[in-house]
Amino acid sequence: MIDNDGWLSCAKLVPSPFYDERPSDSAISLLVVHNISLPPGKFGGPYIEQFFTGHLNASEHEFFAVIQAMKVSAHCLIRRDGEVVQFVPFTARAWHAGQSSFAGQARCNDYSIGIELEGTDFVAYTEAQYQSLTELTQQLMKHYPAITVPRITGHQYIAPQRKTDPGLSFDWQRFRRGLSSV
Repeated sequence: MIDNDGWLSCAKLVPSPFYDERPSDSAISLLVVHNISLPPGKFGGPYIEQFFTGHLNASEHEFFAVIQAMKVSAHCLIRRDGEVVQFVPFTARAWHAGQSSFAGQARCNDYSIGIELEGTDFVAYTEAQYQSLTELTQQLMKHYPAITVPRITGHQYIAPQRKTDPGLSFDWQRFRRGLSSV
């Protein structure tokens, strides 16, 4: 369930400071699927949560020194085991898409929800992740009816010059088949 404040009742809540209010004229109408792994290519550990909350220690990995000062977040992360972690309420604007455009409309953060999958462009996502993503997406589509299957996309399609996620390893057909009951 999604409460009136935009929090998912079944998620682990790890609030991020990296969000702000959506413009008053922006209805939630897009879902953007991403991937992330920290360190790159490694799964598990506390680093994604630390990154999205501004607590990443640059001395723990050389890549962390490159990204430590970035202020980014997503609404949710789906871990390899299917656990859903929520950082930003859906009613707020998470800082996940950056410079982006969908169907000719710029500034996707204004009207989208960003879901990160713990993974990489080239490693298959898990059954548990597809299951959790499908269930979460179905809840979002019910709560925010402007999100429809044609308005679910990957980061690579809204920022094609700079992003590649969720990558070739994400099975869009499988995901969309799971949504067919909505």
